[in-house]
Amino acid sequence: MKGALSLFLLTASTATAQLAVKARVLYPMTGDLAPLQDAVVLCGPDGKIQRVGPAVEVPVPEGWNVLTADTVIPGIVDARTAVGLTGVLNWDRRDQEQFEASAAVQPELRAIDAYNGRDPLVEWVRGLGVTTLHTGHAAGQLVSGQTMVVKTSRASISSAADTLIPFAGVTATLGADAFGDDKKPPGTRAKSIAMLRAAFIKAREYQDKQQRAEPDKKPDRDLHLESLGAVLRREVPFIITADRHQDISAALRLQTEFGFRLILDSAAEAYLLLDAIKAAGVPVLVHPVMTRPAGERENFTFTLPAKLQAAGIPFALQSGYEAYVPKTRVVLFEAGMAAAHGLTTAQALAAMTRSPSEILGLQQRIGTLEPGKDADLALYSGDPLETTTHCTTVIIDGKTVSTEKR
Repeated sequence: MKGALSLFLLTASTATAQLAVKARVLYPMTGDLAPLQDAVVLCGPDGKIQRVGPAVEVPVPEGWNVLTADTVIPGIVDARTAVGLTGVLNWDRRDQEQFEASAAVQPELRAIDAYNGRDPLVEWVRGLGVTTLHTGHAAGQLVSGQTMVVKTSRASISSAADTLIPFAGVTATLGADAFGDDKKPPGTRAKSIAMLRAAFIKAREYQDKQQRAEPDKKPDRDLHLESLGAVLRREVPFIITADRHQDISAALRLQTEFGFRLILDSAAEAYLLLDAIKAAGVPVLVHPVMTRPAGERENFTFTLPAKLQAAGIPFALQSGYEAYVPKTRVVLFEAGMAAAHGLTTAQALAAMTRSPSEILGLQQRIGTLEPGKDADLALYSGDPLETTTHCTTVIIDGKTVSTEKR
């Protein structure tokens, strides 16, 4: 019955509803991140926010539907996850689509071709306030594939128009986690960089040939090189998972050599290279704060978000991906841990709302509560970062998509 109700909430036609949300505490996540007391958000029939402000300044029009909550924040944006590709059951071949092990370099694999918006894991994170996912192929191969950005209300993807960004980036991994098995390359860090360098050189040559050739003499299409070409043209970022300091340094050198847009993912030892990361202007998608301190992340620290904040480096929080159950975490809980280790409540909330929207280039649509932006809101019974608080209602594009208290 619960699944049927969730499907009803996703598909029911409520586009014409005019919805007012009243909050004892409202975090618009604008300006200095300061919350508003006793505030109102008006969501219009077009799924956009009409007005935001104190209740004394924003009266609720007569006849509008009204929802109330203790605390309201913008819908959560999970900055990096495999939700929708990794399923809730963790069954190989049945719901595990986040990792293709047949080749070391495969940038042509599209997240949009594997995403399952009806997986119960999508419903679960949505019920906790996650309204947008930056999801796709997980770390673990030298180049794993592509990512996309999608609302958690989207049950099926018929075309690219059903996503916010159908091709959001190409993912790569540096370090021992990407070393091949049974003597398959790469087997060392130097080989990893050499393979990436060779792939980018081929992509550049392919791109040059395409541009110079006559229309009837262009080279045959190569999906592999086309995807890397999009990175070289800076149309999409190269998202490199790198935890050891030497791998982070290698990623920065590779960016300097080829000029692509770099996003550092996980970056457990980033605290050792704060000056270099800031000088490069590279944002960081921080590993789940409660990650296991083992392997490439054995030197991680709970305080990395606070260190990045103090250094002025753009960063966002993520649920991530792990090879072992639970496979992916819940970014809301990771934000709570970050707030317990150096971030203020507002900074932790920003790291899963405003900051990821800016890093992903979606700040004109999501991430803050402002007129004209998508009416994506998460309603809570108290402080969202407290373990005793429940998410009571989730709104996406002005529609109520979850009412089960979690």
